[in-house]
Amino acid sequence: MKRLFVTLITGANGFIGRNLCVFLKEKGYFVRGAVRNNVRDVSGIDEYIQVGDINESTDWQQALVGVDTVIHLAARVHIIKESVVDSLEAFRKVNVWGTERLARMAAQAGVRRFVFISSIGINGEVTFERPFTENDIPCPVSAYAVSKWEAEQKLWQVSKDTGLEVVILRSPLVYGPGAPGNFGRLIHLIQFGLPIPLGDIKNSRSFIYLGNLVDAIVTCITHPLAAGETFLVSDCADVSTPDLIKMIACAMNKKPVLFSLHPSILKALCKIVGKDEELEKLTGTLLVDSSKIRNLLGWKAPFTMEEGIRETVKYYKS
Repeated sequence: MKRLFVTLITGANGFIGRNLCVFLKEKGYFVRGAVRNNVRDVSGIDEYIQVGDINESTDWQQALVGVDTVIHLAARVHIIKESVVDSLEAFRKVNVWGTERLARMAAQAGVRRFVFISSIGINGEVTFERPFTENDIPCPVSAYAVSKWEAEQKLWQVSKDTGLEVVILRSPLVYGPGAPGNFGRLIHLIQFGLPIPLGDIKNSRSFIYLGNLVDAIVTCITHPLAAGETFLVSDCADVSTPDLIKMIACAMNKKPVLFSLHPSILKALCKIVGKDEELEKLTGTLLVDSSKIRNLLGWKAPFTMEEGIRETVKYYKS
């Protein structure tokens, strides 16, 4: 009898994890989900392991028994009401020391490959002359992005020390059914016919649909050429924020209520209410060149951006 390929997914009950578990199960993998608390409501998981908080002393031994590949999705993404110094240390506790701890224990347990979901924020917050590539000098700005960059460095050191195969995926904003953050807010604004002051924004941004990211992750689990590589992934279709709003509205059979505010006024208003970072993520230009994963691994996004938006809207309408 053929042995099942065992995959451990951290953050299995998160936005990406829930969808990845179902996809892997459909592909015939044995899926083990590492969860912080006693969660038992994720489709596609064959076995749950409760690991508690992720940090430099997390005990992964039980979770790693018989595992072929680890897909590390779990991360600290937000810090509330803390100073910059404390914020970075809090991010490091989970994203750097916790990741290194998992990788070293994985290597000791005989795990072959470690797939790490990182962030395009490592490359920077805004693209200037050309799209970001894997060869760019890292320029993380936020404490979160700094911690993800440091985590990547720890993983390469573990790989060098132990032979663990490491694959890193950096993605821009991920959208799809249940998407948190700015994408979900845009959908709600359009759904209720509220005016959006972004009509004059002239930018271009890369995104990735959840189904495309999940497919790229699964490609990186077994492809022999993926080991030791970093890949930038996207839908390969870049749009301006006003055009994105129009695409979402079209999928909802609604007319977007777009109006124009001078960018400087818009920025000043958002700064007053503490939303300047969110505004930058919506109005700045951030482009991703994902040609490396397409050329080296032969990966092709299975969903177009239009299809991804339709599926996302369908979820919110239901």
